[in-house]
Amino acid sequence: MTGLNRSLTIPRTDSEKPASLTPITLFLCGDMMLGRGIDQLLPNPNDPELYEPYVRDARRYVELGEETGGAIPKPVGFDYVWGDALVELEKARADVRVINLETSITTSSDFWTNKGIHYRMHPKNVGCLIAAKIDCCVLTNNHILDWGYAGLTETLDTLRDAHIKATGAGTDLQEAQSPAILDVPSKGRVIVLSCGTESSGIPSEWAAQSRKAGVYFLPDLSRRMVDQIAAIVHPIKHPGDVVVLSIHWGGNWGYEISQEHINFAHMLIDSAEVDMLHGHSSHHPIGLEIYKGKLILYGCGDFLNDYEGIGGYEHYRGDLSLMYFARIEPVTGKLAGLEMIPMQIKRFRLNHTSEEDARWLQRTLDEHSRRFNCLVELTPDQTLKVVY
Repeated sequence: MTGLNRSLTIPRTDSEKPASLTPITLFLCGDMMLGRGIDQLLPNPNDPELYEPYVRDARRYVELGEETGGAIPKPVGFDYVWGDALVELEKARADVRVINLETSITTSSDFWTNKGIHYRMHPKNVGCLIAAKIDCCVLTNNHILDWGYAGLTETLDTLRDAHIKATGAGTDLQEAQSPAILDVPSKGRVIVLSCGTESSGIPSEWAAQSRKAGVYFLPDLSRRMVDQIAAIVHPIKHPGDVVVLSIHWGGNWGYEISQEHINFAHMLIDSAEVDMLHGHSSHHPIGLEIYKGKLILYGCGDFLNDYEGIGGYEHYRGDLSLMYFARIEPVTGKLAGLEMIPMQIKRFRLNHTSEEDARWLQRTLDEHSRRFNCLVELTPDQTLKVVY
């Protein structure tokens, strides 16, 4: 038994209380890849052997990064990878912190044989999540089963022992579909569900079943899937609850957002009582939308990875990432404000960007959000804000 809730019907004890008028502030980010090179920098690295076609030793990723950014004294502390992001997290005073953990937390050597890339972080390095006070890890992605079912079980157990909620994967379908319930004192609750599609690289065979471990896999983006999600949300959601649907979908590169994704996101808000969509899989941030007052992040981009020194796709600026701080009104589920803090991945840590890079992110995100009538502006303190 892992730390996820077994039952989809989770009563709240304070359902008679009126919903708070004070917005709930959420911190969200895209893909957090703590395996391979980053794991090797931390105090308790795994066996560095890899089963990739070109790189056979995870320490090679550290070497490539150091060739680009300079030497890194090892081991680093658990807070090292967060860098300047820790300051921003404290300033924002977010009520809930949610990440897409695109790394198995395990010592398992049972790698998935028909995959070219395998991410794992040693369980004793979970301190890097604790250092940032992460509340919830969404697990439906294309790396959570890189080290087999034993790796998934150890990931779930490690997060449970660290008192970090998880959703989107489990020992069976019911557990994989079970949401993470996060209480926000005096404000309400945040309900997080996680699911994913094959378009993001999730193998269909990873789909959890009634008697099989795996992830909450969506075979398509049909009305039937909307109804399935609605059947999970409706019995749980009460006045004052904010529902976040976190979804791993789409390719790694490019700014195109398919009409299928747009339609699915709209249906979730219209019919499944979803208040916010947290999309990820793209290696760089893509456009966002405010639909009927509710926030849709179609792709948050990589937040942290070990790609330094690896060539290709430079024009997408995959070294730049965003911290998303969304304020949601519990009464309506509508967006009260969105601020995005630009970061740059350098020397395997998150750093404040230059003004030039912040402006590049603002122009790019603005260009690809205008189709949804959203404007992205840059404030004097290099914060991106949405106008709609």
